[in-house]
Amino acid sequence: MTNYLDFEKPLADIEGKAEELRAMGRQNEDMDVEKEAKALDDKATKMLADLYKDLTPWRKCQVARHPNRPHCKDYIEALFDEYTPLAGDRNFADDHSVMGGLARLDGVPVMVIGHEKGHDTKTRIERNFGMARPEGYRKAIRLMEMASKFGLPVITLVDTPGAYPGKGAEERGQSEAIARSTQKCLEIGVPLISVIIGEGGSGGAVAFATANKVAMLEHSIYSVISPEGCASILWKDAEKMREAAEALRLTAQDLHKLGICDEIIPEPTGGAQRARDEVIKTVGKKLSKMLKDLSKHDSAALIKARRKKYLDLGKKGLAA
Repeated sequence: MTNYLDFEKPLADIEGKAEELRAMGRQNEDMDVEKEAKALDDKATKMLADLYKDLTPWRKCQVARHPNRPHCKDYIEALFDEYTPLAGDRNFADDHSVMGGLARLDGVPVMVIGHEKGHDTKTRIERNFGMARPEGYRKAIRLMEMASKFGLPVITLVDTPGAYPGKGAEERGQSEAIARSTQKCLEIGVPLISVIIGEGGSGGAVAFATANKVAMLEHSIYSVISPEGCASILWKDAEKMREAAEALRLTAQDLHKLGICDEIIPEPTGGAQRARDEVIKTVGKKLSKMLKDLSKHDSAALIKARRKKYLDLGKKGLAA
């Protein structure tokens, strides 16, 4: 079943009419509806292209949050062989919003870590909608340390609204865990690649994405705060989220200009949710290429380049 976003409602009407016609044709074999249905399909294809030709930042936020976009679990199952999940932070608990473990990408041993949002009500609650608690970041730290010890490249898949802000998380040191995870990203002497596959929200994303190479899917977002949160603070009105999305410069295209995003991975017309297998395959190719490029450098060079990348952030934007 297709989930339509608010701005896709006209498209939903046309595709719905085409499906109704075909359903009538199946019920009555004497009716020839294919020609009319095909005309509606062509109209829908053109409308989809027009809708996605020049998305506003707010509409990109909606696409990035689409429930049918492929999630971390989908990428791991499709791209990585011999995936062996590793659980727990060896301190408090296992956070199901963060998944990670040993795997192979095109035969190369790697450590893969990512946020998982879940795909239905049950799994979304289990995964806490991709919002990690301190134990999730401490699990990531443990896995990054293991990867560094055994010389395994680290790949992170980022898709989170942000770190979980609950009372228990704060009591267990949420901000400290995020800071330590970010610090660990800067310290490990192996290639670190991050892909923003949906939402990159606040420090919860930075803790996984302080990488040598940061790639973003074309309609993903990466920001210090959500547009709704920003609007609530600046205008005391969450309905100002469209203006906030414009001001935050959170799109892959804006962030590439600012030097925060290194690569933009194209999505098919209509977004990743309309061609999941195609997008996953494209991400796999990009990961393999970035991994091959970074593997040419030794540990000292990787750490030095990573630190320089983040110390230099802002210079490109000021020059522009």
